[in-house]
Amino acid sequence: HTRHQTCDRKQLISRGSVCVCVCVCVKQRFSFLIIIDFESTCWREKSSCVEFPAVLLNVSNGEVESEFHSYVQPQEHPVLSAFCTELTGITQGQVESAPPLHICLSRFTRWLQSLQQERGVVFETDSTGPAPSGHPCAFVTWSDWDLGVCLLYECKRKQLSFPEALKSWIDLRVTYRLFYNRKPKGLRGALLDLGIQFTGREHSGLVDARNTALLAWRMVFDGCLLSLTFLHPFFCFCERIST
Repeated sequence: HTRHQTCDRKQLISRGSVCVCVCVCVKQRFSFLIIIDFESTCWREKSSCVEFPAVLLNVSNGEVESEFHSYVQPQEHPVLSAFCTELTGITQGQVESAPPLHICLSRFTRWLQSLQQERGVVFETDSTGPAPSGHPCAFVTWSDWDLGVCLLYECKRKQLSFPEALKSWIDLRVTYRLFYNRKPKGLRGALLDLGIQFTGREHSGLVDARNTALLAWRMVFDGCLLSLTFLHPFFCFCERIST
């Protein structure tokens, strides 16, 4: 172990600081994680994404090195409910001035491409084979809802191409339950169980993503080996049809 002699794990983690000598014995497959946490309209039918945040976490040191953030203009139900605004803090003016989903996805794809070019990030959809050359990167969500429900079905409804890189991800909620052998009461509860305070406004997508990144780093620090948990059957079905 090369951890600094005065390093206190709980204090460092709770402050979001970095233990530069990471005394984790588990070799992680992924060099980077991109944490996503969408916010959507609160209608029962045709719920649409209204906030699209993504946070790039360096697994080697716990630093957030880049962020993508955009509000999204809902088009099927363009007027937000009072409940949605109260829950998320997102205003009608913010979504009216925001790009629709297809433009947001295009901008997000360009951000991913910049990470590939500038940092050598490589995305993979299969964690069973050898790690790809470069710096392997996986997407992380708190549950399968963000990518497996929210974005997937909105893309299907609007006949938008689902980004290839997003077809697999790590469900951190499932991973947390298996690693710590306990069921947390939401993201805030998962952090509190580890002695970490949730920072910022809950249900703000970007704030939730940053807190999820902090939790992911704590789990890495504690020795949890993060691996892909989900490849949506819809994607597998489409791939079988095309071959």
